[in-house]
Amino acid sequence: MRLEHLWLTDFRSYPSAELHLDEGLTAIVGDNGQGKTNLLEAIAFLATLSSFRGAPGEALVRAGSSQAIVRAEGQRDGRSLLIEAEINVTGRNRVQVNKQRLQRARDLLGALRVSVFSPDDLILVKGGPGERRHYLDEALVAADPHRDAVLRELDRVLKQRNALLRQAGGRLTPDVEITLDVWDAKLASVGDELARQRSALVADLAPRLQEAYQQVARKPDPVTLLHEPVWAAEGLAAALAAGRGDDLRRGVSLIGPHRDDVDLRLAGLPARTHASQGEQRSLALALRLAAHALVAEAAGSTPILLLDDVFSELDPDRSDALVACLPAGQSVLTTAAGLPDGIEAGRIVRIRDHQIV
Repeated sequence: MRLEHLWLTDFRSYPSAELHLDEGLTAIVGDNGQGKTNLLEAIAFLATLSSFRGAPGEALVRAGSSQAIVRAEGQRDGRSLLIEAEINVTGRNRVQVNKQRLQRARDLLGALRVSVFSPDDLILVKGGPGERRHYLDEALVAADPHRDAVLRELDRVLKQRNALLRQAGGRLTPDVEITLDVWDAKLASVGDELARQRSALVADLAPRLQEAYQQVARKPDPVTLLHEPVWAAEGLAAALAAGRGDDLRRGVSLIGPHRDDVDLRLAGLPARTHASQGEQRSLALALRLAAHALVAEAAGSTPILLLDDVFSELDPDRSDALVACLPAGQSVLTTAAGLPDGIEAGRIVRIRDHQIV
């Protein structure tokens, strides 16, 4: 899987832009604030129809414009690939793959796969449980797009159950009880399935994470990654029944896969609170490398690596180590300080005043 050309119209800071990509490494060089990350964001948007920076769709449209166009051309499994997205400030976005309009956004999943590395990845280690859940679910869908159905069903059931809890106002009337029983059964079913998928994924990720950490940190410290929901032993159905009173009082679902965390430890201690800043950064890189390797194996094609100024946050030793263990395949790298030692780019693109020069 590789991309050859990227075209933008009114995307972020670019009125228009055309970027040619090398089949190996393309380096995008320029001062901070010139729009380097916007180019990576556009590529990633074509894979996920979302911003890896967490921005809403309307923020991707250049100020004063009503829509943005992102278009990319490349190869997938030996065949031509053309993805076109129209991002509208108001109204629905439109997406085409090889000139065929997609009726649903999820139909795009798997057409293009990317792995994004950014300085913000530190939040995978230092942030709250939601960041780690998102990391797992993102990897699940990248490895097998069909798994998106479980996540969508969980979201649907939670919305309905939470709406019922709010309407109940803390009172368990016979009607509320009957309806809540229905949604509890649905939540238990989809929750148990998602927990099973997440646990299987973590088991596959764990040895890859250990290997990647040792390569990046150049230290033999053991890394453990565990997914053990607090409700796993008794099952979600029993946990929901036991917690029903609390859910009614709070008007929200307090138990389930939407509240789970992943236990990440370094040398037996919680990485979030006990690891140093350097160790946490190495762990964040290792998490991305592990997921990239797993998705490449599961999908049978290597995702495109998008490296957003990650070397600026690393000391020389960790920078050298990351360069040494970057996987083969197509990569796009942004940097404000020049290329790290040991990296050779097939194409160097310079950005100045929000223009590709």
